[in-house]
Amino acid sequence: MRTRPKQIDVRTNTLTKAKYIAINAFLIFHILAIACWCLPIDSPLITLCKDRVRPYFLWSGLFQSWDMFSPIPKAANTYVEATIVYQDGSRTTWTFPRMEQLSLTERYFKERYRKYAENLPLDQNDALLPDAARYIARLNSTPSHPARTVMLIQKWSFIVPRADGSYISEPWGQHILYGYGVKPEDLK
Repeated sequence: MRTRPKQIDVRTNTLTKAKYIAINAFLIFHILAIACWCLPIDSPLITLCKDRVRPYFLWSGLFQSWDMFSPIPKAANTYVEATIVYQDGSRTTWTFPRMEQLSLTERYFKERYRKYAENLPLDQNDALLPDAARYIARLNSTPSHPARTVMLIQKWSFIVPRADGSYISEPWGQHILYGYGVKPEDLK
């Protein structure tokens, strides 16, 4: 009868060790993957690591772009608006949430809008534009006032350094990224 408690202890110890190994493997993988992702080094090994973890990082939201802190940070303020044209010809403007206009708590939950809007001009994200337009159409339509067209417009103002070390913003420019004709099935 004394062998039973030892068997239970062996199983418990094995399970505890397996959990310990799994947790450590999870942590080590993420620490190494995030370090490789964030290193500003163009090495074939780092590139291979980034290519391998990219799908997981995009899915989980762990990707990070360090261009804000790079030697040449982004030199423009940008945001995206949508102009919605309704069946009756009326129009309204919907703006993606802008971080500078949100509270600290709201920023935490809506940061992805900024990342999305920042990366819109990249060719790899063009396939997302129809989905964004349909989403905006659904948000801004009612059965009695349905959207007919959604135009996504990117607005920007370049930040120009002055000789004295300060910066000025140029006037705002804009570019129509995408126009979408809303279908009745898009509003369901």
